[in-house]
Amino acid sequence: MERIKVGIIGTGFSAMAHIEALRRIPFVEVIAVSSSSKEKSIEFSKKMCIPKAYGDADELIRDPEVQAVHNCTPNSLHFEINKKVLLAGKHLLSEKPLAVNSEQSGELLRLAGESGVVSGVSFNYRHYPMVSQVKEMLESGSNGKPNLVYGGYIQDWLSNDTDYSWRLEEDKNGPSRAIADIGSHWCDTVQYVLNKKITEVFADLKIVHPIRKKPKGKVNTFESSNDVEREEVKITTEDYGSVLVHFEDGVQGVFTVSQVTAGRKNRLYFEISAERSSFAWDQENPNRLWVGKRDHSNEEWLRDPDLLSPKSVSLAHYPGGHQEGWPDGLKNLCIDFYQKVRNRDHESSFATFSDGHRIMRLIDAILKSHREKRWVSLAE
Repeated sequence: MERIKVGIIGTGFSAMAHIEALRRIPFVEVIAVSSSSKEKSIEFSKKMCIPKAYGDADELIRDPEVQAVHNCTPNSLHFEINKKVLLAGKHLLSEKPLAVNSEQSGELLRLAGESGVVSGVSFNYRHYPMVSQVKEMLESGSNGKPNLVYGGYIQDWLSNDTDYSWRLEEDKNGPSRAIADIGSHWCDTVQYVLNKKITEVFADLKIVHPIRKKPKGKVNTFESSNDVEREEVKITTEDYGSVLVHFEDGVQGVFTVSQVTAGRKNRLYFEISAERSSFAWDQENPNRLWVGKRDHSNEEWLRDPDLLSPKSVSLAHYPGGHQEGWPDGLKNLCIDFYQKVRNRDHESSFATFSDGHRIMRLIDAILKSHREKRWVSLAE
């Protein structure tokens, strides 16, 4: 079987994670990487044993051997690079968000439709076995109609005013931070599980640290030593947000995002209340699913291939008791994507550019709701 040859644009955390996931797929091979400089790209390629290193994205995209591209760059570069990849006729898996606003994502959606290539967005949480299990249990109809959903995505990596990253800079990350970077994951995951779209939002956002102390001459560092020279920087994107949401078919809910909650490292969680059962899942304990009942004992499901429903079992690669987590969800996403590349009739479940564009429209609506202090419909 001939391998699909892949190029990675970017050398940060996302790029590392994508490369590790792809190397667990036998029919995919990472052959090239590009970065913001030739020197950085060469250094990264040697570290990761990747044969080709390019000084910019354009060179990688032009490489005739590269059949598919993973865009793992900062948010502000997503639109430009995604557009170039689509115009070059190469398969594309983009990190989220798809762009920095819905005008850009709408253009990408159009280009993706015209290109004839496989294109997707890296919303990886829908690819956990127990997330899929909730979806199948709801689809069975035996638990009744979903009525309510709540949850959130909570982190602590920006809790201190001395914490700093490029993601705090609007020109690199876009006009939204906590909502766009982690709230988008929650919205995509829950919409996927419910198979219902969010139609209306009412948002309340907050900047907890309006002024942060950025290390001089450094970016994307969490150094908090008093010896580091710092400059004060005004922050314009949210640290926190709570959003009331209305879904299709009368389902209502609320979610909270925070990047300033001490002790919470990467907690994406949701609870769905249906007529006869409730379902609760937490990404920091991903192999367990709580199922609540009123008239008999509650249940706790464990990630065990012998117990899961048909679609969900394909996402569990090890026997019960062998724990799987975040890297495995990303691996499942990549398997699903490249099965689609190999066979266009494959019934995929990864987030499409249509899904990514709707998330951008949702982010725009949340920002507008916060500014105008009112419900905002995605139909506006």
